[in-house]
Amino acid sequence: MTAAPLPAVGTAEGIELDLFLEALHRRHHYDFRSYSRSSLLRRADLARERLDCETLSDLQKRLLHDPDVLPEIIDAMTVQVSEMFRDPSYFLALRREVIPHLRTFPSLKVWVAGCADGEELYSLAILFREEGLFDRTLFYATEINRRALARAESGIYDIDRLAAFSHNYYGAGGRGSLSDYYTAGYGRAVIDRSLRARTVFTEHNLATDQVFSEVHLISCRNVLIYFDSVLQDRAVGLFAEALARGGFLGLGSHETLRFSTHSAAFATFDETDRIWRRTTYSQEALNAG
Repeated sequence: MTAAPLPAVGTAEGIELDLFLEALHRRHHYDFRSYSRSSLLRRADLARERLDCETLSDLQKRLLHDPDVLPEIIDAMTVQVSEMFRDPSYFLALRREVIPHLRTFPSLKVWVAGCADGEELYSLAILFREEGLFDRTLFYATEINRRALARAESGIYDIDRLAAFSHNYYGAGGRGSLSDYYTAGYGRAVIDRSLRARTVFTEHNLATDQVFSEVHLISCRNVLIYFDSVLQDRAVGLFAEALARGGFLGLGSHETLRFSTHSAAFATFDETDRIWRRTTYSQEALNAG
């Protein structure tokens, strides 16, 4: 089956989408206007269906006049698809190749950008605990979706997902059993609270917000694929600014820095597992060059 064409900017549906995004930005300060248009249409349609709206214009009207619908709309407009230790080879590369370098820093800060429901955060927390770095690491888990951020902070997952999580954990070089890190009951698994003890959960929007701290590792996986090229470049610029020199950036398996205007700020560290290292040059020197 051939996919339906995207609505052109000048069509009624295209105009509806643009006006809805503008209303979302101007009324509630959520800026999705530079996200991938194909993704935006799918997500906006999902929000429309969830709220029983016939058109995007109807959805816009509810957005403007009923503040209670905002959480539902943001939940639909953002993508929370992840697993613990998703793409195990990435976490194995962190364990084997990146951790030895991070050990040289007296203290560490890790930024999980677009943390969704927290699966990647807890994967990194477990990895750092097993490698003896947890107690000197501060984790920042950021997300635009407040509901997802609350779910991440709760650390509660359906027990049916744990088999896949455990499989990934072993593939990522896990040193014990994933069951050591959660308590199961009533069809749910609750992540050990101690793994949240060194995490700051906070809202952050890569489209509009600025850098908030110098960090040594940024893991932002399968987020940039939902941005257009301009917003991708903005996000990579934030990462370059946030990373300490010699720090690391991990992206998703289909993401790259190749076409970014900020690519000179990074050196390829592990091309297969999409890990880059911040160069030791200052940003001023890079700009001057």
